[in-house]
Amino acid sequence: MNNVKYTIGMDFGSDSVRALIVNTVTGEELATAVHYYARWKEGKYCVPSESQFRQHPLDYVEGIEATIKSVVAQVSEDVVNNIVGIGVDTTGSTPVAVDKTGTPLALLEGFEENPNAMFVLWKDHTGIKEADEINALCAKWDIDYSKYEGGIYSSEWFWSKILHVSRADKAVHEAAYSWVEHCDWVPFLLTGGDDVTQMKRSRCAAGHKALWHESFGGLPPNDFFVALDPVLDGLTDRLFKDTYTSDVSVGTISEEWANRLGLPANVEVAVGAFDCHMGAVGVNIEPYHLTKVMGTSTCDIVVTPMQDEEHLVKGICGQVDGSVIPGMLGLEAGQSAFGDIYAWYERLIAWPIKELIGGTNLISEEVKAQLVEEALANILPKLSEAAAKEPIGASGELALDWMNGRRTPDANQNLKGVISGINLGSTSPKVFRALVEASCFGAKKIADRFVEEGIAINGVIAIGGISKKSDLVMQIMADVLDAPIKVAKSEQACALGASVFGAVAAGVHANTEAAMDAMASPFEKVYEPIQENVEAYKKVYNDYSELCVAMENHIMKK
Repeated sequence: MNNVKYTIGMDFGSDSVRALIVNTVTGEELATAVHYYARWKEGKYCVPSESQFRQHPLDYVEGIEATIKSVVAQVSEDVVNNIVGIGVDTTGSTPVAVDKTGTPLALLEGFEENPNAMFVLWKDHTGIKEADEINALCAKWDIDYSKYEGGIYSSEWFWSKILHVSRADKAVHEAAYSWVEHCDWVPFLLTGGDDVTQMKRSRCAAGHKALWHESFGGLPPNDFFVALDPVLDGLTDRLFKDTYTSDVSVGTISEEWANRLGLPANVEVAVGAFDCHMGAVGVNIEPYHLTKVMGTSTCDIVVTPMQDEEHLVKGICGQVDGSVIPGMLGLEAGQSAFGDIYAWYERLIAWPIKELIGGTNLISEEVKAQLVEEALANILPKLSEAAAKEPIGASGELALDWMNGRRTPDANQNLKGVISGINLGSTSPKVFRALVEASCFGAKKIADRFVEEGIAINGVIAIGGISKKSDLVMQIMADVLDAPIKVAKSEQACALGASVFGAVAAGVHANTEAAMDAMASPFEKVYEPIQENVEAYKKVYNDYSELCVAMENHIMKK
């Protein structure tokens, strides 16, 4: 009889969800599965030129079923019978309007195809105007409710999105009883929740994105939101006051979902949180170590011991007691675009390839598709190979990494990306190298802000797809930061962190620290800074910093 217990970690990313079964004693990853969101893949409900990015709840529901059924099928019956917990992480802030039962409006008749009734993805910036209004009100209110969120509220966050949708869509506004984060909805769904007032809300999501803080008694008062716009009158009464860390159980999986997924009836489901925070747990984050989750965007996490008097760090994505490890202060920063920059450049380069191959009549459609697929698969590897041979700073090409605005330091989603220093000798590899260097310079701005604000950075840890795939990016990052970067071995560090919380919520481990010690990922590689490169990058970084100031002044004058 197997007495070892197992947990499932679920990681909902921007384009897919992945599930992982983990041994709670050794941290061994027994099975994993990935499901790509069908509607998202088709580009539905998104208008990139307007920074509108929406996801249908059915993409998430289908992903839950597909991935968990898959991992369960990969292991023995004995393992399945000993699965005791599920942890969930998601992107954020990714809220949705719901009715009183907690059902997203897009799952109700009449709203099925309405983007405003769907989850508003983290990178949706349609609420830029609303974010500016929130910042203006915070600046003149008796209490600056943004002070624990870096002092600048972002269009990527909870209230900006709620206000924008409420203004833009009367039908959604009138049908919405409440609003919930993606990371709160999935555990609620799995435990059979049917009353949104009973939903256990994530401390992580509320503290970093929703202006929640214990010293405020929860959310800002109703009169603050009425002053912002009367359309929000009374909404706080239908939201939440209390929040929970992810070591807490939301409840036991419902009979319906246990049967649907092939899981035992006694599985505990932990309170959800954001992916980057759980990723830091998945690699056993230590105090004053910067954990970088490197994907389409980046999220940078630091934890520190709680102080009697909390020092406010300006310009970051918030600091929250227990958002990463219960009992410790979690600080979050990040870049709005990272891998998305490389993906954009890949699409730019790929357009003529698709058009030329697709337009020829000399080969069959099947061969066309194969040629296009092979070409696309090789663009970034070939660019990286060629860019690695270019000198630091290429031939004067210099870029800014603001293709999706700036998250931190000092959120400003009005900003745009820049490629400068172009001449007739500029090539695709030179421009690509400039884009990679810019993304690493943006990372340095974040690290510098922490240090300037008195938060020491004693080590750097990298997780996420780019950290595993690109030697070019990782070496430039180590050189620019002038710090060794340890890369986690696990391919699924965020899902692993979620499984850690599943184990604590299920009572397998006494606390998060004990669970991390047993289950967290080791490291497989270290990128050491090359000293001559470190010195060379200092000059290019200074040029980057000057360009940042010049372009921000130019853009904000418009």
